[in-house]
Amino acid sequence: MTSPFLGEFLGTAVLILFGEGVVAALVLARSKAKDAGWMVITAGWAFGVTCGIFTAKAFGAPGALNPVGPLAGIVAGSTTLAYGFEMIAAEFLGAFCGAVLVWLHYLPHWKVTPDPAAKLAVFCTAPAIRDAKANLLSEIIGTFALVFVASAIGKATIGSLEPAMIGMLVWAIGLSLGGTTGYAINPARDLGPRIAHAVLPIAGKGGSDWGYAWIPVVGPCVGGVLAAVVFKALQG
Repeated sequence: MTSPFLGEFLGTAVLILFGEGVVAALVLARSKAKDAGWMVITAGWAFGVTCGIFTAKAFGAPGALNPVGPLAGIVAGSTTLAYGFEMIAAEFLGAFCGAVLVWLHYLPHWKVTPDPAAKLAVFCTAPAIRDAKANLLSEIIGTFALVFVASAIGKATIGSLEPAMIGMLVWAIGLSLGGTTGYAINPARDLGPRIAHAVLPIAGKGGSDWGYAWIPVVGPCVGGVLAAVVFKALQG
């Protein structure tokens, strides 16, 4: 059985399973990968993106794994409203379910991890320095880079190479631009799991930091739309 909705749902779930899984591996107590470092986190997310795109495409979806993709397509006129919102719904649902799988996979580790902030970090992003304007700008720039360069990759690469190249792009963004806010660059990646954190019975969890939650949603949407508009204008 294949369908764009199913593919986008499964692909996004895979992205979150591997991406948030690597964060859990590094921050949860008594994990064998504890404190392995930023390089491991950025690599895990990059590989998660590649695996997620392949999964989505195998089931008939475009493999955006990010509401910014359909939103940019709507703005650029290449995606209908109905199809775009179908993909966005699949991505948010897939992100939520992927986060639930991470919680289940690391089930014994939540109780032995004393820091509520570390548990929240598994599910969603937080800024290194809390400054709403600067944090929003970081997410706008990071997502602009994602959409602009991904558009260029789409023009320049041959089919099967594209997922790996997008994964490398996400790796580059994480290494170069991720140190400020944790590079959400994807509203579903942050909001879906943040909701999961809020509703799951996670042992010893704190709040879900809803005061910050709008930044990794609004910033990527603004940055992605700007990138789509600029890329289309420059292409003529």
